[in-house]
Amino acid sequence: MEKELLFTDVILPVAVPNFYTYAIPAHLAKDIKAGQRVVVQFGKKKLYTALVYKIHGNKPELYKAKYIESILDVEPVVNQKQFELWTWIADYYMCTPGEVMNAALPSGLKLSSETRLILNRESAVDARELNDDEYLVHEALQKNGVITLSEAEEIVQSKSAQTVIKTLLEKGVLVIQEELREKYKPKTIEFVRLSNEADNEDALRKIFGELEKKAFKQLETLMEFIRMSDRYSSNRKEVRKSDLLKKTAASAAVIHELEKKNIFEVYKTETGRLASHAASADSKVLSEEQENTLIKIKQQWLEKEVVLFHGVTSSGKTEIYVRLIEEVIKQGKQVLYLLPEIALTTQVVMRIKKYFGDTLGVYHSKFNENERVEVWNEVRKFKSPRSLKEGARFQIILGARSALFLPFSDLGLVIVDEEHDSSYKQFDPAPRYHARDAAIWLAGLHDAKVVLGSATPSVESFYNARNGKYGFAWLSTRFGGVQMPEIILADVKDATKRKKMKSHFSPILLDRMEEALKDKEQVILFQNRRGFAPYLECRTCGWIPACKNCDVSLVYHKSGSQLRCHYCGYLTAIPSACNACSSPEMQMKNFGTEKIEEELQLFFPEARIARMDYDSTRSRFAHERLIHDFEQRTIDILVGTQMVTKGLDFENVSLVGILSADQMIHFPDFRSHERSFQMLAQVSGRAGRKSKRGKVVLQTYSPQHTVIQQVISNDFDAMYNEEIEHRKNFQYPPFHRLIELTIMDKDVDVVNASAQELAEKLKAALGKRILGPEFPIIPRIKNLYHKKILVKIPKEESANTIKKIIRSLIAELQAYPAYKYLRVQTDVDPI
Repeated sequence: MEKELLFTDVILPVAVPNFYTYAIPAHLAKDIKAGQRVVVQFGKKKLYTALVYKIHGNKPELYKAKYIESILDVEPVVNQKQFELWTWIADYYMCTPGEVMNAALPSGLKLSSETRLILNRESAVDARELNDDEYLVHEALQKNGVITLSEAEEIVQSKSAQTVIKTLLEKGVLVIQEELREKYKPKTIEFVRLSNEADNEDALRKIFGELEKKAFKQLETLMEFIRMSDRYSSNRKEVRKSDLLKKTAASAAVIHELEKKNIFEVYKTETGRLASHAASADSKVLSEEQENTLIKIKQQWLEKEVVLFHGVTSSGKTEIYVRLIEEVIKQGKQVLYLLPEIALTTQVVMRIKKYFGDTLGVYHSKFNENERVEVWNEVRKFKSPRSLKEGARFQIILGARSALFLPFSDLGLVIVDEEHDSSYKQFDPAPRYHARDAAIWLAGLHDAKVVLGSATPSVESFYNARNGKYGFAWLSTRFGGVQMPEIILADVKDATKRKKMKSHFSPILLDRMEEALKDKEQVILFQNRRGFAPYLECRTCGWIPACKNCDVSLVYHKSGSQLRCHYCGYLTAIPSACNACSSPEMQMKNFGTEKIEEELQLFFPEARIARMDYDSTRSRFAHERLIHDFEQRTIDILVGTQMVTKGLDFENVSLVGILSADQMIHFPDFRSHERSFQMLAQVSGRAGRKSKRGKVVLQTYSPQHTVIQQVISNDFDAMYNEEIEHRKNFQYPPFHRLIELTIMDKDVDVVNASAQELAEKLKAALGKRILGPEFPIIPRIKNLYHKKILVKIPKEESANTIKKIIRSLIAELQAYPAYKYLRVQTDVDPI
């Protein structure tokens, strides 16, 4: 009797809305498991790495199932709880399982399909008939038999070798084959040891005699090997190949010759890329208020799964996190500690490593793909406390938002620090998830507890705490009795009128900076714009250089002396004259962090000044170097964008200067006042840590503005009460859910027509809760025109029902031939 054929639903790393079903060959049926990676063919030729989602016996009715090509893993790389999280994200954030897979899996675990070019041995082509580029490719094929498309592009020194490949295909010189290439490569170290035949005194004596006559360098290398290996214990007669080469100044060919003579054996050992750290400190003694707050959090957990922990800046929230982590890891469970920015992970990692050493793993996008795979595999190894004894390392993971996708088996605690931060939201590409909300869902899958920590909680989280959905704990004073900083207002409008401004610095700020530097204290200056000047303008006619791909002005960057678009990356040289009227008088308008850094050198020539923004921290270790240098006081003034506002703790900072407090307040967005308060309060909190009260100089054109006054009095409750009233009146979160639809196309007429049609269909189905369509502030980005529609959903209504209506109407719109290539981007809970 023929055995019944099995099938598997797989997740493909492409934006297809459904799972795809493949047949399982009989010889693989015993080995296949959910969560393994398999190689499948999708389309005519393309090979993909897919994930096995479910195994079943149901043959697809609408198409013939192809067979999977092979299984890549012995054990699953993704577990069932991860699949449950992915399914929720795909459903809630209106994206596809493949898009979630692409965001979740480190790129090293996703194989890439690479075209291989193979020499056609049956071809009788005359090489003289080939042009220069064709001849070079043909010659490489004769030598190697097979090359990749990327290698062909290098050979012909062209970004696209497609034309050459096409003509060689037509002439029958080569054939094409698709191959999947594994990205992750384990790190290996080469060791040298004596062969079995050489590993005794008699044999070595004979070898020494032979080498002394003919190969003195080989003899010298062998003798050095024996000296080095004797330093190890008797059971380890091996030496790193790199160490031996360095010590003897020999070439690799010398060791190769000794290997050919059966004197040496060279072998590779797999080793990790992740640094090892031993724990070096016990948790600190908590203050009475911290102890009470710790007890309150644990009491709240008896009734609530999530606790909002509201503690003022520098109140010692991290020490309470440490105590909570200690209790959870004693229970043998895992901990996930999320932070919004890589810049912030740098300092927190150094602090947390002291307590937990090697059990703490770090995961974020500045790690290369091989390191990310190694962290993934280490987390996957952890099944129980026994796993630590069996070689698993990480019981605690600290990272940015992508860390929530790691293969946790038994989470006991999730900490979301700075929970209000907008960096937790993924903007592009899909899935456009919010890591805070996804982390709460993840914790629910593991029956884990959650702490949301912030000095300036989001309005939504504070509302949930006020209404009993979340528990609430509060730290009202700074650790060690340090006072909150003194906030000094500098009225820029008045100083400008009186001609007292020196460039972009008020006299109050310059005086306070001079005092701080004189007392050997450090200063942080905050300006939330990078670059030298936001734009150039012609003095004569007012022309402003703009991006050719986006509807924005180009930002002047002095380093590199270029104009740059911060949306698409377009670069161009600085014009010597106006492109409109040819006037040579081009002036810089406004200012960014680069300009502040340069001008400070004029005011304080003796000061050591550094800049922390996106441009200065592009390299992997740039954050660490800057923070380390500032902590070691080799930097006197640190100029930065919002990177400097987020939880960094520097004990010698006595002054913070906020150069333009008005930027965010007047931004046309319903969250602008909330965000302005959060950012100003957070950056103010960097001043006066540890030993003395700090000062904050806040430069503003609107000193009487409500938000400015709330920041001065540190009155979070007043800001919250005002915001919650507005949101209730105008139907915004937390009273309504929002879904933002963005219609995109290269043709503005197509965008206008399709957006209007979709809005009318939505209004017919859902009524007055539809706003738009409207062009956003920047209507064109990367040559695509954007138009937005906002859908408001009352909390008491079913969001799933409305999402189904939206999906069907979008599909209906895109079915029209005129809108075949139209893109509709969906953002659930936009921020």
